Amino acid sequence: MAISRVSKLYAVEDAKIFPLLSDPEGGAPSYGAGIDVPGIKSMEISGDVEVKELRGDNGLLDSDAAISNISVSYPHAKLSLDVLVALLDSTVTDSGTTPSQKSIWKLKQGAKPLPYKLVGKTPTSGGDIIGGDVHFSLLKCVMSSFPGLGLAEEDYRTIDNEARCLPLISNGEWIDITINETATAIPTAATP
Repeated sequence: MAISRVSKLYAVEDAKIFPLLSDPEGGAPSYGAGIDVPGIKSMEISGDVEVKELRGDNGLLDSDAAISNISVSYPHAKLSLDVLVALLDSTVTDSGTTPSQKSIWKLKQGAKPLPYKLVGKTPTSGGDIIGGDVHFSLLKCVMSSFPGLGLAEEDYRTIDNEARCLPLISNGEWIDITINETATAIPTAATP
């Protein structure tokens, strides 16, 4: 029997970003190693459809529509300097020895957002298929607003990330949704 193409979506268990290294026209995209998005809270994908109408003879003659924008919002509970380096042209350095070690993230003037792939998955029990899961992959994302960084009074601070999704130059793909019969971890190795 073929796998069902229908599943409920419950919770988000894991998310990783993969820096986009190349996206050649007529070739295949290549990505760097996966970086965990720590404490992923949600992954909300939305889009805009632009509708054009042809009017004449005092009425609607035709209509056409095109997807004009896809975006994703993915807040997470913990700060990751490695995620920041993957999102923005920036650096992180480690120095010192115990008990005086430091990790310092630096963002300099002129830094630009970097492209990446975002993959999120449901828990094993999150779908209709017992033992399976669902993966959402946004194949080329670029930060659309600065990450929500900072501190909060007497509360935890959630890191908010938002990105605009673009079709890959190499193959035109935007989003992949995969329903797995057997739950599959998001790989950490670079994947196309």
